[in-house]
Amino acid sequence: MSVEIISEHVNPLLGRKDAKLIVHHEGSGTPDRLAVRKIASDHFKTHQDKVYVRSVRTRTGGSSAVCQVEVYSDSKLADTMVPAYIKNRNLPKGQRVSRKKGAEDEKPAAAAPKPAAAEKKAEPAKPAPAPAKESKPSPAKESKPTPAETKPPAKPEAKPVAKPSAKSDAKPKA
Repeated sequence: MSVEIISEHVNPLLGRKDAKLIVHHEGSGTPDRLAVRKIASDHFKTHQDKVYVRSVRTRTGGSSAVCQVEVYSDSKLADTMVPAYIKNRNLPKGQRVSRKKGAEDEKPAAAAPKPAAAEKKAEPAKPAPAPAKESKPSPAKESKPTPAETKPPAKPEAKPVAKPSAKSDAKPKA
């Protein structure tokens, strides 16, 4: 595999070097992030803890990958600046943390302490009381709506328009 640097930008504010490089990988598949990280650390002559690969892209059927790499001046600075998901991606597969596992899921279920209430003998559950039936007023007791409530809102009166009759002058068709 060979490396070609496309662009390199020193970012003194963040204490890193942003680089875009092409890794030529003829005859083999796209290199994984660990391989690109090793190649970049060898090229920039720095330790792998200071190098983080942001992306690796290969066009379909291509034999070269375009990679975006960040090379930090200090590994402690890199730990504070690099997001956790990027750090996770740059780890070997066996050391990565799964997104599905949370802090609660990592603990085994058997080792979890039981609450004091659960240790006591469980009492049989009492059935919940039935909800009281709602009484509906009978139709005879309902109050009748007032005339104001039954009338539709007043509409402005429309004046009838006289239409001339066109058929009165027409002759019947034979």
